[in-house]
Amino acid sequence: LDTRPMVRIRLRRVGRKKAPAYRIVVADSTSPRDGKFIEIIGQYAPRQADDKQINVKTDRANYWLDVGAQPSDTVRSILRRAGVLKARHEARLAAKLQAQAVALPEKGAE
Repeated sequence: LDTRPMVRIRLRRVGRKKAPAYRIVVADSTSPRDGKFIEIIGQYAPRQADDKQINVKTDRANYWLDVGAQPSDTVRSILRRAGVLKARHEARLAAKLQAQAVALPEKGAE
């Protein structure tokens, strides 16, 4: 049984009363919601207009996902809406297809 704390990507609440805004942070799973964190990788403002709701540093999100950080359910849906998970999936699929591809002999070589 592994009892070590896990690194999570989750929301940290900021903003005024009745006007929530959130920072997307990388934090230890044992630290409190608005407590100690490792890095801020984005913002989420649910009450803003749709085009201004989500702001994510894609390169940092990908880095933390690559090293094994687990997003919370809400952050996973935010990353999906921001297109981060789709890009990761397509890159992984392209690498898999590239590895399976077999080079065809060129027409002039025959």
